[in-house]
Amino acid sequence: MPHSTESIDIPVLATERLRLRAFSKGDIDDYAALNADPEVMRFRDGTWDRGRSWRHLGFLIGHWQLAGAGMWAMEHRETGEFVGMVGFAMPEGWPGFELAGTLARRWWGMGYATEGARAALTYGFTILQKDRIISLIHPENRASIGVVERVGEKLEARIQHLGQEMLCYGIDRESFQQSPSLGQW
Repeated sequence: MPHSTESIDIPVLATERLRLRAFSKGDIDDYAALNADPEVMRFRDGTWDRGRSWRHLGFLIGHWQLAGAGMWAMEHRETGEFVGMVGFAMPEGWPGFELAGTLARRWWGMGYATEGARAALTYGFTILQKDRIISLIHPENRASIGVVERVGEKLEARIQHLGQEMLCYGIDRESFQQSPSLGQW
């Protein structure tokens, strides 16, 4: 049976302070450090060792090929330093097209998560032509709740996802287009 050898070109997005680009094998040290930080992983299933981070990095890179969208590595435009990641997840069986992200702790509280989320949402609604985008957040993760609320998402439901209760926030294309934050892009 023939297999397609086409690969998707992962776009590079730029914001005022960030460059969103494809993950590469050169990101493993920064990605493993991100996932080994107990504060960063507080609302997840605990810290990861380097091997789990390596495997998940493979998932992130492959997600673009299988789903036509995925996560970007976020880097600081001036310094090139790894800030974190932002983008989309929708593996098979997922409850919707999800906007998600994680920042390295040293970048917390400076607006980078909101800046990256706005850029990703703009791409999702204008380029990918998605009708609706969701975010799944641990109920105690106040910082992530603040980010999605700043980009216009509203709480829609509490759901069970991967064995735990999650808040499901969401926004549709029309609401996003009417949002004042869209004017920045």
